[in-house]
Amino acid sequence: MSITLNYDALRETPVATDPFPHVAVPHFVGEADLARLIAAMPPLKSGGSYPPEGLRLSPEVAGLVKELQGPKLKSLIAAKFGLDLGDAPTMLTLRGRTREKDGRIHCDSEAKLVTTLLYLNPESASWSKQDGCLRLLRGPDDIEDYAVEVPPSKGTLLVFPNGPTTWHGHKQYVGPRYTIQLNYMATSAKARYELRRHRLSALLKRLPLAS
Repeated sequence: MSITLNYDALRETPVATDPFPHVAVPHFVGEADLARLIAAMPPLKSGGSYPPEGLRLSPEVAGLVKELQGPKLKSLIAAKFGLDLGDAPTMLTLRGRTREKDGRIHCDSEAKLVTTLLYLNPESASWSKQDGCLRLLRGPDDIEDYAVEVPPSKGTLLVFPNGPTTWHGHKQYVGPRYTIQLNYMATSAKARYELRRHRLSALLKRLPLAS
């Protein structure tokens, strides 16, 4: 059984501009499909990002990964933000565990034109306490100076074009926190380097520990 994504909700959600242009779509993955995906996610017991090629994925997760990298989502995001992503390569990774050092305030690499995050976690008391909830920040110095906070649950999709002021981060959280990150990449030398490193990481992580 395939996973259904709520493209209509993405299409109909207006772009918010505070503190920078972004779209947040709760229930982009519906409740029933989210429960299936949570049960089917690979047991990533270590921190860091894992390319899907380096993991043994269940049919449900493999199907979702393929769909996310397809043309429908790309064209919707391009139209939503007025971008030309036609030739932009995709780079996708999965994260399953957040470490003490994760969540520090940062902007994503300039090689990444757009960052798309899909959160695949059940409701949690931690999210209610704001631990591990991604904050879109007004500057680089204060995790409390945020305009928007996104709990990493409810099958929420978060999309934003990258730039020099797209500061984001979260309060310290240690524990399971499943995220699929999809980036549309530039075609610069730096972006090509990141893609090569991504492919090498996929080869290195084809280990029993990561499967």
